[in-house]
Amino acid sequence: MANFTLRAGTTARRESGFTLIEVLVSLVVLSIGLLGIGKLVIFSARANDSAYLRGQATELAYEILDNMRANRQVAVTQGYDVALATVPTNPGSCAGAACTSAVMGAYDVYTWKTRLAALPSGQGSVATAGTPTTATITVQWDDAAAQSTFAGVAVGVAAPESVVLETVL
Repeated sequence: MANFTLRAGTTARRESGFTLIEVLVSLVVLSIGLLGIGKLVIFSARANDSAYLRGQATELAYEILDNMRANRQVAVTQGYDVALATVPTNPGSCAGAACTSAVMGAYDVYTWKTRLAALPSGQGSVATAGTPTTATITVQWDDAAAQSTFAGVAVGVAAPESVVLETVL
């Protein structure tokens, strides 16, 4: 027990606990920290989404390249060439004796362009040229969600990203 000496006219008072101002200051500091964590989570989610789309675009570029290597005679004669905004027609099922190499090439391009539609505003192009034949494959998509966070693009404005794959067949 503490000894308190009292002077005439004074009373002993013991201070304990937190004052209201200290509690409010700690709540402000805690709130700022939580807002920072929330912003970090949003940045992380958008970066993850952007990385996922880039991975899907790369996989789709390699998919058409594998198809071209499997059907090389048609690929070197520009049977797989398609422009970025072109919507190919369905050549029908490629089964049985009716499936020639040219029909297989058209079917590969059709299915590839259909799969590109899974990306936001997904488009793709294939161009072959030269000797030896060089294939340039471009996959393009809209990455506006991530670009509005990282590159300062306004929300709702298209921010096209692309993956370009160039190789010798």
